[in-house]
Amino acid sequence: MSFLQTEFWAKFKSQFGWTFSKHNFSSSFQQKEYRTELFVLHRRFKGGFSLSYVPLAPILPQSCLEKYTSSDYFELISTLVEDLRKNLPRKTLFIRFDFPPIFPSLNEKDDFLQELLSYAKKSSFRLKKAPSDIQSPDTVVLDLKQSEEALLANMKAKWRYNIRLAAKKGVEIAELGEKGLASFYTLYEETAKRDGIAIHSYAYYEALFRLAKLYPQLSLGLYVAKHEDDILAAIITLFTKEEAVYLYGASSNTKRNLMATYLLQWTAIKDAKIFGSQSYDFYGIPPVEDETHPMYGLYRFKTGFGGKIIHRVGSVDMPLSSLYPFYVFAEKLRYFWFKKIKKLFVKKAS
Repeated sequence: MSFLQTEFWAKFKSQFGWTFSKHNFSSSFQQKEYRTELFVLHRRFKGGFSLSYVPLAPILPQSCLEKYTSSDYFELISTLVEDLRKNLPRKTLFIRFDFPPIFPSLNEKDDFLQELLSYAKKSSFRLKKAPSDIQSPDTVVLDLKQSEEALLANMKAKWRYNIRLAAKKGVEIAELGEKGLASFYTLYEETAKRDGIAIHSYAYYEALFRLAKLYPQLSLGLYVAKHEDDILAAIITLFTKEEAVYLYGASSNTKRNLMATYLLQWTAIKDAKIFGSQSYDFYGIPPVEDETHPMYGLYRFKTGFGGKIIHRVGSVDMPLSSLYPFYVFAEKLRYFWFKKIKKLFVKKAS
């Protein structure tokens, strides 16, 4: 189960404009009883309108993961939507899903999505690819059930070299938790200015750490890489017994030749393994290795650690109102402003 489907994350998002509900769902799946519980987030707008969001659910039983078809899954989500509609806020425009099934190739992912959309056209349900994705549909995941030796062996040689180089040159890594938040945020602002990305307020990350203290079954970490008196990089990670996730990262423009980020990630990976996490999710890469992509450097960095590249279909909407197209139009305008125009201004200013 993803951390996005935990009470911790639902309560965290409820501090920043969302409400949530916990939904117990039962149905028949492949002639067997299927039961699950999931968190649904709700966001209200002016005029009383709202949207509902289901992140990385519904999750299939382990026994079904290799045997289900797109038709099976469509029937499941159709039944789920009928069930959810009974308890949604009034004037809900649509339900947005990030479906959890993973695929080893883009072609398989695309085929699955097109089949879902095709089934929707033949049914009473409408299903639309969302104009933008909430969660990154593409990522790389390390299997932490391997030994440390195997993890190192599966990395690219240059990555192993950079880890050793950073340690040899005196880069020190410390897990500081909330105490390191001020240093992290200073670096994060520097990173945002350099890369032209939007970041949350300091209060957002502060609230994340404070809430995490109430959930001893998980570990929210903040790792800092330091050389002499300079803080070179910092990352925020979340460990559970099922998964470890690299949530946020920041780096300085100074001493980049010391390769601090490589040792920083390796330290977090080793700690996640000690914690008992089964995997380490680098949480977002471009869909393909494309040198012209603005995040190509991120793709190379994350995939170089030797994990498995996986793909999901991304955000998919189930429209519930005739006003849905107007929301999509507004969302596209917002996306164009933040991803194209505002980013361009930020880069010019820097």
